[in-house]
Amino acid sequence: MRTLDDATRLAYLKEMGITLWYQRGVPADDAVPEALPPAESLSQAISPDTSPSETVSPVSFVQADKTPSADVPDTAAWDQLLDEINHCQNCHLCQTRNRIVPGVGDRNADWLFVGEGPGYFEDQQGEPFVGRSGKLLDNMLAGMLLKRGSNVYIANIVKCRASEAGKDRQPTEEESAICMPFLERQIALIKPKIIVALGKTAATALLNTSRENSLSSMRRKIHYYQSGDRQIPLVITYHPSYLLRTPQGKQQAWEDLCMAMETLENSGV
Repeated sequence: MRTLDDATRLAYLKEMGITLWYQRGVPADDAVPEALPPAESLSQAISPDTSPSETVSPVSFVQADKTPSADVPDTAAWDQLLDEINHCQNCHLCQTRNRIVPGVGDRNADWLFVGEGPGYFEDQQGEPFVGRSGKLLDNMLAGMLLKRGSNVYIANIVKCRASEAGKDRQPTEEESAICMPFLERQIALIKPKIIVALGKTAATALLNTSRENSLSSMRRKIHYYQSGDRQIPLVITYHPSYLLRTPQGKQQAWEDLCMAMETLENSGV
């Protein structure tokens, strides 16, 4: 696993109002050592207005050797799937998209993060979570000792931007249902050990349940996503865009991510 200086990591999390996942019962002020990096540098590092590279630059990641997996990404299957996604015209969203956003990351990742759909910036660049919410997601990954593209794959329920009058909107249930088979095939190819659903749209699509269910009723418990003969643990938390609007939700989101980390650690896989 990745390691970094404890004082630096603790200070990152303290600035976000959270504590280390293995010290979650300890108040942040008690958990953080006296010697901390300058507060102004930490505030900049965790700000969603910084770039992903700036976000992780103060952190020294060390990747331990991993045992080679027997599951090698199927290049031919991926090429076919991406070609189908890139030429998809299954719903009306194809008429207004600029670029399709299939997903990005490690195709043999343990961690799969799923959002609802691309927004304006994602539609321009063809990569999920590249706006302010993406920068916040990168900060969340850094707190988990994870990094975009390294043992992490990021995708969305729908692959094209849903918009109205030039503004981003939530994909409809019909749009989600039409696009969901693409994600199902991605999950079958990636074979993640755990899935994190970012927001209610992603959660209800993955669980094939009604959007009338509240996010609070689905959080703080382990669900399972059925992929072939595999049951993959599924944890639900807030979408980063919600956390930008409601910063007080960061502590609860961190608790969800702690539960995900503990679930993966205790799974023995």
